[in-house]
Amino acid sequence: MKRVLIVGTGLGGLSTGLRLLKRGYEVEFVEKNEKSGGRLNQIKKDGFTFDTGPSFFSMSYEFKELVKDSGIEMPFEYEELDPLYTVNFRGSNKKFYLYKDIDKLSSQFEGIEPDFKNRFLRYIKKCDALFNDTVDIVIKRNFDSIPQYLLALMQVNPTHIPVLMKTFWSQVENYFSSTEARQIISLVAFFLGRTPFDTNSVYTLLSYTEFQNDGYYNVKGGMYEIVNGFVRELIKGGAKFNFNVEIADYIGEKKALKTLIDTNGKEWTSDIFVINSDAAFFRNKVFNRAKYSDLKMSKKSWTMGYLTFYIGLKTKLPQVEHHNYFLGNNYETYSRDVMKNPGTLEKPYYYVNVVSKHNTDCAPDGHEALFFVCPVPNLLYKEDWSDKDTIIDSILEDFSTRIEKDITSDVVFRMAFTPQTWQDKFNLYKGGGLGLSHSMDQIGGFRPSNKDEHFNNTFYVGASTVPGAGLPMAVISSKLVTERVVNYNK
Repeated sequence: MKRVLIVGTGLGGLSTGLRLLKRGYEVEFVEKNEKSGGRLNQIKKDGFTFDTGPSFFSMSYEFKELVKDSGIEMPFEYEELDPLYTVNFRGSNKKFYLYKDIDKLSSQFEGIEPDFKNRFLRYIKKCDALFNDTVDIVIKRNFDSIPQYLLALMQVNPTHIPVLMKTFWSQVENYFSSTEARQIISLVAFFLGRTPFDTNSVYTLLSYTEFQNDGYYNVKGGMYEIVNGFVRELIKGGAKFNFNVEIADYIGEKKALKTLIDTNGKEWTSDIFVINSDAAFFRNKVFNRAKYSDLKMSKKSWTMGYLTFYIGLKTKLPQVEHHNYFLGNNYETYSRDVMKNPGTLEKPYYYVNVVSKHNTDCAPDGHEALFFVCPVPNLLYKEDWSDKDTIIDSILEDFSTRIEKDITSDVVFRMAFTPQTWQDKFNLYKGGGLGLSHSMDQIGGFRPSNKDEHFNNTFYVGASTVPGAGLPMAVISSKLVTERVVNYNK
């Protein structure tokens, strides 16, 4: 039986472990932290439970395909979100509900966006075509060379070529005229770790995944139940887990990796290695590859940082929905500057998840658990986060104003992760929340390969390799790397 050592227990690593167990491999994990999950993690303290990172997921069919491929039953429960989320504008009491039902969605834009329904239907038709004409050709495939990737791109319907020349924002501008519609429709670009102004318009296909393809889902008991469920199945299948193990060095022999060495000097040998640590970061810090030198890493395009903070309140907030976006009056200025200009934090755009809204066990009776996410510069542009409490105070003050209830005196729990935290805890280069960005020269065949360039028995899974960032992409990534592992042994 071939042995596989998986470094890291994020969703990509866990999914790969499940697939390989089914195929008869002996699977063992080493994990830097004290528990599994990577960014898909959990904080439990003082009676409150918070998801640390993702708070909902899309493309449920990828999870269904994973459990079928792994020969298990779905180990967690989930339900579709309806509405998907709400959007609130500063200075307005109007709350927009993002429904998949086009008529319910359109009715909210009367007097704001002329002929919204027809405009939206034209837009979503294009998004549909982009999704269905590209997903199998360039997203769900392994590429062994740049020419092979370019050849695949040539198979994409040529009518989409003009889209490659635009930004997400400029594509949305072609269909909608109002500020509100443009901002709301372009919000999904932030899910990729950049903004609508520096994300290629090919990613408007995400609008299709939101409104028509599959929507978004809430996990009963919190998102960490995905991790708990997968870990249970892995242990049941014989996988071994080792925590508080950080890999720092290696021993290679010709074209094969023989041993990984942790910070305590312990050696971990295996026949095959799958790296679920950030693919670029691992090549930089452990393998010391010239292509991933400190200088070259700094010149790559990285996703923005995230200031995430977790608030426990001794009051209920019936006026706030489950998933909410709060936009300021400076959306365009803020979006264009947020990566590089710390001053934009004065009037932030932020997301609020009332974790306890549908997962009542996540807070004591009469309390609420709130999870805030604010896009911020990563450590390349803002190194000092000693002002985090000032920033958080300003957001809580703004939130209180927007919901017409001062919550500051009701805060009984408070914890924050800055880009520095995300870098130190999860080995994310400069705290870029989703790893490498999805710029055109860093996707598909241009993204760090999931097959190591030197060691034939070493592979990568996760955000900074193919196909990219996001929970469904991690699951797809596990399928692609499993294919690599299986083919290696033929």
